[in-house]
Amino acid sequence: MVPARLRGLGAAFVVVACAGGLLALGPRAAAPGAAPGGVSAFASPAGDPVADARAATGMRPQDPSSWSQLALAEIERARLTLDPADLAVAEQALGRSLVLRPDRNYEATVGHGQLANARHEFTRGAEYGRQAAAMAPDRSAGFAVLADAEIQLGDYPAATAAAQRLLDLAPTVAAYTRAAYDLETHGRAEEAQLLLERGLETAASPGEQAFCEHRLGDLAWESGRPAEAETHYRRALAASPGDRNAEAALARAQAVQGEPDEAARRYRALNERAPVPQFLLEEAELLLSLGRPADQPLTALAAEARLLRASGGPVDPYLGLYLADHGDPATAVDLLRTEWAARHSVLVADALGWALHAAGDDREAIGYLREAARTGWHSALFDYHLGTVEHGLGLSEGRDHLRAALARNPHFSPLHAPRAAALLEGPR
Repeated sequence: MVPARLRGLGAAFVVVACAGGLLALGPRAAAPGAAPGGVSAFASPAGDPVADARAATGMRPQDPSSWSQLALAEIERARLTLDPADLAVAEQALGRSLVLRPDRNYEATVGHGQLANARHEFTRGAEYGRQAAAMAPDRSAGFAVLADAEIQLGDYPAATAAAQRLLDLAPTVAAYTRAAYDLETHGRAEEAQLLLERGLETAASPGEQAFCEHRLGDLAWESGRPAEAETHYRRALAASPGDRNAEAALARAQAVQGEPDEAARRYRALNERAPVPQFLLEEAELLLSLGRPADQPLTALAAEARLLRASGGPVDPYLGLYLADHGDPATAVDLLRTEWAARHSVLVADALGWALHAAGDDREAIGYLREAARTGWHSALFDYHLGTVEHGLGLSEGRDHLRAALARNPHFSPLHAPRAAALLEGPR
């Protein structure tokens, strides 16, 4: 059961969504058979979970659970490195596990769900999560998969229910971080912080510690406290030096605290290794705000947009925002309409609304931007997007939302925060 102090928070949920990046999900729940903290019995001297899992498959090549453990370790590494090659290795390991145990393979079902979520195939992730939960309703890992998928699909009641069940079954870091994200999505940032602090207290590995620190930094950043955010991001990187999400977050914090050159260097080095839309867009907009050319990140984003347009697949909302602000808004609208048909996440609603605004259709845009605000998420960017469109339509609440964006986080964007201020200084 959840400890008494936290049970109140869990109950609050019942009354009550990578954010950018490839894998902006919580750390994996410990799989059945793993030691506390997910450490293999075949621990390497360096404590490398992937090496440990590979050693286990070498010792027990006919054990399906060992192959599933390897897959989960590869997925966790991909969350840090943002390297899709790790996901391909995970898929092969899961296939081997299923060959060895084709029926009622709980570990492989969970692994396939995590893999689908990592690839932003959230409908498939939810299906695997439900299968795992039905197979073993008293085991936690399936509910972690389900919570991740449902919040990205925009089924917020289902996500809350899965996070609550996860908390009830196993109040560990995997549960606390997912519950915190659910609370944050519903505008309950203070309660989310309490859960993340509890997660940090109970972290059993450097990876878990790093994830909690990173998410605490994100809450501080969204609340307009960049110095506090930077402290958390540095702690995350100290615990897990290969965490590229924390690396980008640190650059974001440095940029607004008198170190824009260091931030630009950090973004460039990161994007040479892990060029994902969020990091590329943040680098480009930082450079543009400094009056510098942003050819490298913008060219990379244009190439990603062309590839997506040609091949299809899940649409990263940050790629939609790039197209809306720096590319072809009509293409952004087309891509994001397709993504909205697949998942009703507030992140997709916000990006689609902004793309419609950039394409000149504020009357349709406002409906999606209001949909993005429906959960109460305290997002300065959401407030700015909604306020800008309302202001353009002559609605009085536009100025309120623009003020709210700057009050919440005056540094929310190097390009758009000054534009919000300029709109407020202009005629009513």
